[in-house]
Amino acid sequence: MTDTQQPLPHILIVEDEPKIAALLAEYLEAAHYRAHMLHEGTNAAAYVREKKPDLMLLDLMLPGKDGLAVLREVRAFSQLPVIMLTARTEEIDRLLGLEMGADDYICKPFSPREVVARVKAILRRIHSPDPPAPIARSSAESGEERLRLNEDGFLAWFDGHKLDLTPAEFRLLLLFNKSRGRAFSREQLLNALYDDNRIVTDRTVDTHIKNLRRKLEQAGAPEGIIVSVYGVGYRFEAWNN
Repeated sequence: MTDTQQPLPHILIVEDEPKIAALLAEYLEAAHYRAHMLHEGTNAAAYVREKKPDLMLLDLMLPGKDGLAVLREVRAFSQLPVIMLTARTEEIDRLLGLEMGADDYICKPFSPREVVARVKAILRRIHSPDPPAPIARSSAESGEERLRLNEDGFLAWFDGHKLDLTPAEFRLLLLFNKSRGRAFSREQLLNALYDDNRIVTDRTVDTHIKNLRRKLEQAGAPEGIIVSVYGVGYRFEAWNN
């Protein structure tokens, strides 16, 4: 590697099935990533602390220490992007992972190409440069101009503040913004969230909405910008200033 070349992004694969881990590593390396494999959870957090990978693919069911325990340990000192890999469909696992800060889920069996695509999307979002400082705007300026979305990069800004959204949260915001003022049922929102036939419940939408609301409001969006519609689901409100 010459002085002008950047090091390849470093992906940690924590997966107890060697064939799956090796297959993921092969596809990632073909896509110009550097992959390292661990087959149990015991030393995963220590590896993250020492080697500082760019992203972790983390299986839920691991010997030594399970994926949620590893995620909890890592989140105590790092905001490393984490994609959970799981064959389990119990909703509590998904909710716990989201609350502790997993960036995405991929259900087994999965396509290695889909895993690589998810990795690319998250790293593109994390490493995208911030936009120029926002220009002062009058109260007559349209609300849509306060919210900027880049569909190719899964990137979003509100009033120039970059929103650190998971892919699922970005898909929700994109759908809401395209149909501002329309009420969506939870089933409609679930259909927009996932295209891999994973098994999820209405509570998954509620968790994503809660996190999306918080991130928008932290960036300066009006409180209650996403409204609960009794008996229906959720609606994205417009704003006047």
